[in-house]
Amino acid sequence: QQRHEVAFEVGAPPHRVWRLLHPGVRLDDVVPRTITHPGGSITILKDGDEDGEGLVRTAVFNVPRWLLSGGKARSFEVVVEARLDEYARYHAEGKPLWSHAEGWHTLEPLDGGDGTRLTFVETYHAYNPLLRALFERRVHQTISRHNTEVYEALLGRLGPVTRVR
Repeated sequence: QQRHEVAFEVGAPPHRVWRLLHPGVRLDDVVPRTITHPGGSITILKDGDEDGEGLVRTAVFNVPRWLLSGGKARSFEVVVEARLDEYARYHAEGKPLWSHAEGWHTLEPLDGGDGTRLTFVETYHAYNPLLRALFERRVHQTISRHNTEVYEALLGRLGPVTRVR
């Protein structure tokens, strides 16, 4: 099983970071709806509760082209736990490696609530033992690099962002 963890400090309070990552449902929103981002997209199939728990989505994202999937992977994801302005966790089943991932992020207030530390963790496990031995680590490194770039770009919309080692 692979694991990736990255933390950022952003010059915005937790409630603004949360709202950026978990936009509320507007009255005119329809399901399904697709959100595109550099390198992929997320399609919301079912909205979750007011905190986002229960949200069901599919995702398309970049993977190495040598996987013979056209450089794209797909996953089916469910937000299984969410606490407003604090924590969200999802489970995902993906392909082309036929894998399971679990990811979560936590938000901690900094500077008296004016800043936030966001910590993102994801685990990744390919089911097939041969594919796991040959490709799991390299595929997860590609996915992790992309996730880190997306988080950093999104958080940059709110204020200064520093990656914490």
